[in-house]
Amino acid sequence: MSDTIASLQIGEKGFIEHLCLENIPLKLLEMGCLPGIEVQLIQKAPMKDPLYIKVNGSHLAIRKETAEKITIVK
Repeated sequence: MSDTIASLQIGEKGFIEHLCLENIPLKLLEMGCLPGIEVQLIQKAPMKDPLYIKVNGSHLAIRKETAEKITIVK
């Protein structure tokens, strides 16, 4: 199984490898969640959803369901 943003541990980084454009909100793409970009997991909410990530110097909150659809390379 491929690694996804949801599989990162707090503080861990990875590079976005693939994302399915039909499953990813346009706002995330506009904020720089694109293949080849480094992403870091900053924090998980108490119920593990949402996840707080750092992409292109910005901190974003994304749903775990969405994070599971973005594959990464550690």
